[in-house]
Amino acid sequence: MIPIDDKSLLLKGFLGNLPETAAGKLAQAVEFDRLMDGHDLPHDDILTGLRPALRNSARTQTPLRLFCQPFEDLLVSEPRKQKQKAVILRASVVPVWSWLSVDLLPKEAQNYFSDVKALILARKLDQAKECAQAFWIQAGTAMREALAGEPGLSEAAKKLNKDEIADAREIALLLLEADEMLKIQERLPKPVPHLTEEILWQLRESYDALIARNPDVAPFVAVVTMRRLQRPWEALRLPLMVSRQTGDALISKTDMGLVGEILLARMDAMKAVILAARHPLSDADNLVEQVVGFSHLSSALVKEVEMRRDGEWGQRLLKDRAAIGAVMDGFMERAIKELGQALPMNRGAADFSRATPTEKRTAAINYIRLVAGTRHFAAASSFAAKQRMALEEAGNHLRRYVESGVRDLRGSSGEKRSTIESQLQHCAELAAILFSGEEGELIRRRVKAAQATAA
Repeated sequence: MIPIDDKSLLLKGFLGNLPETAAGKLAQAVEFDRLMDGHDLPHDDILTGLRPALRNSARTQTPLRLFCQPFEDLLVSEPRKQKQKAVILRASVVPVWSWLSVDLLPKEAQNYFSDVKALILARKLDQAKECAQAFWIQAGTAMREALAGEPGLSEAAKKLNKDEIADAREIALLLLEADEMLKIQERLPKPVPHLTEEILWQLRESYDALIARNPDVAPFVAVVTMRRLQRPWEALRLPLMVSRQTGDALISKTDMGLVGEILLARMDAMKAVILAARHPLSDADNLVEQVVGFSHLSSALVKEVEMRRDGEWGQRLLKDRAAIGAVMDGFMERAIKELGQALPMNRGAADFSRATPTEKRTAAINYIRLVAGTRHFAAASSFAAKQRMALEEAGNHLRRYVESGVRDLRGSSGEKRSTIESQLQHCAELAAILFSGEEGELIRRRVKAAQATAA
């Protein structure tokens, strides 16, 4: 009998690999079943499993999701060590809603929830949104007043932790400016491929309106913009326009630098994964992904903002690049050693005295994946010299080994012949990763020709 935890993992694995269209239809059915108070399906497990397949799909509206619309662009799922301004943890939503609906506005929240649920089930989405708009103002006002001082703060602390209270403050701010937030969302339907000059001036209008009416919310305009762009760093153009600066020295010290701080925090998370990597590599692809992500963001920041070496952001970027470069230099050097152990040579000729153990082959593949995958991104992470060296030495070693193997295969037989054939197949796999699929196929053809000659 399969344990319940294993069944849940199997379910989530299956659901996460569904085609986007099928996943969207299933999610809609599950969410409607939950709205109708169905109890036969494991709603949370199914929707959690579907989440990877629904990243780019429109979700079925629910009362809680509609409540979140004014601040949905600030929500993140990744765990955090501490509260960061303009970043609201998705896990804070339910505790904040519970506090609001039980302690602050029990009657109003119950009426909102039941009315919106009925309208959604009746497919009257415009009316549901109108109902939500009235509740946003009520909720934002109640939360702001409750968190303005004692005794409200002490009462809130009984239900919410420190970071959840900070999230609740930002939720209240954006609920009270919901109309402006929705206007920005309409101007930036996800995903926006490029921030045009026209859109930038429209965003400037929203920023100026908020500065006059509610200046605490104005810096969030750039953050909402960032969340809706394919190239999130382009959102830095708004604070640069507002501050009339081209460098990081000024905006990094103001609220308009929120976008840069959030992007740098993302890079910090990537850096942490890279610095935590140890030999032997178990997931080279994930390490490549972190290096590529860091390189993209750091290069984009430098392009959008004139980074000064003595500026706050410039200093952080230099330190991060140096730390990552030191780690990756070590991995590049290790790659040559691992390849040498998987493809041993003796006095310039390939050593086929014994087959390479599986774990050494796996290690070589992982390190070659790392060398090949970082080919175009090493410069932005300060390990370009070692990456080029590793690429060149690995290529030369592989070519010498193949030449020696093909030559020896023609005159071999028995166990030695099997060892050479196995090793050359491993070479083909490595060549496909390091160079191209065509290079790997060329080695396989040469092996077949040598086998025919030997026969």
